[in-house]
Amino acid sequence: MSLLAKQPRPKKCAVQTCRASFVPRASFQTWCSPDCGVAIARAKAEKKRKALAQVERREIKVRKEKLKSRGDHMREAQQAFNAYIRARDQAAGHLCISSGKPLDWSGNAVDAGHYRSVGSAPHLRFDERNCHAQSKQDNRFLSGNAVDYRIGLIERIGLEAVQALEADQSVRKYTIDDLKAIKAEYRAKTRELKRAAA
Repeated sequence: MSLLAKQPRPKKCAVQTCRASFVPRASFQTWCSPDCGVAIARAKAEKKRKALAQVERREIKVRKEKLKSRGDHMREAQQAFNAYIRARDQAAGHLCISSGKPLDWSGNAVDAGHYRSVGSAPHLRFDERNCHAQSKQDNRFLSGNAVDYRIGLIERIGLEAVQALEADQSVRKYTIDDLKAIKAEYRAKTRELKRAAA
């Protein structure tokens, strides 16, 4: 009985732009010519480079997160909260809480204005009843337009809720973990509002 050498079967080149049929010289060969072999090697090297870059970016992000101060976390949580307030009031079609005028949502002309300011009542900075969409004019240049804000707030949430806000003197201390949770919660709420509006 004689042993016949098994002839390799033709394969298609693994390079997407080539795909030529060829007979491999070795079982692991997946390319038809040296040029295609170089192309495969380059593609593998590029894939490896991208994977390493992605790992490096993740590590940098983790290191940056560790360097953040409590103030940085507070600022990010406040930004997420304010973005939610603007999205909530835009979705509801609310007018400016203090002037009662239509808000210009096309640009950067709308603030999330607090009834009791963050400076005087920091414990209410993340209270949704205390913050509403307000024109930059009223919020920044008219110091919040507090008298008209109160009138608009009573119309929106009722006198009892406004009096409860005014009487609230509780002390709240936010930890870094609290601030991270607040940021995550309000980012998720904002995404949900935008998804519902689309």
